[in-house]
Amino acid sequence: MRIVVVSAGMGVPSSTRILADRLAAASVAALHEPVEVDVVELRPLAHALADHLLTGFPSGDLAAAIETVRRADALIAVTPVFSASYSGLFKTFFDVLEPGLLEGMPVLVGATAGTARHSLVLEHALRPLFSYLHAVVVPTGVFAASEDFGEAGLEARIQRAAGELAALLTGAPRQPARTVEDELADPTPFEDLLRGA
Repeated sequence: MRIVVVSAGMGVPSSTRILADRLAAASVAALHEPVEVDVVELRPLAHALADHLLTGFPSGDLAAAIETVRRADALIAVTPVFSASYSGLFKTFFDVLEPGLLEGMPVLVGATAGTARHSLVLEHALRPLFSYLHAVVVPTGVFAASEDFGEAGLEARIQRAAGELAALLTGAPRQPARTVEDELADPTPFEDLLRGA
């Protein structure tokens, strides 16, 4: 089984790549079987992407990156947020993929930004993009603002999204949501709720 991580982080290191790596590690752990993980960093491909837009042909490392995505069983796609949407570099990469390349492929989406104000990018930009490309987007996307790193809430979202991706890949039955009765039978202590706030 092969998972391909596409990271559009601009810095080295970048919070985008850190989130992408955490999502990949959690997904591998959730699968309980051998998994090959390939990472496609878009930053070094910026010039090749511009050339592809002009010529219509991928070359060198970009052609290899596209082939890597073609061979994937699942995709983890993470972008920084610019102007309330995915980065231009991120969008350009998915623009140059041939039609149908992602059809039916499970995709876990993630995004990073400086503040939580951008958290809806998952729903108003990323999910529509991959739906248009006919990918199967897992229900839980993972957004991480700067202050989320190191918080338990981020790890819980990562684990949930990774479990959903693993279930799509293995055909495992969906875990039922906790009901009110479940919560009443095993309540979360108020102190834990306060710690998570």
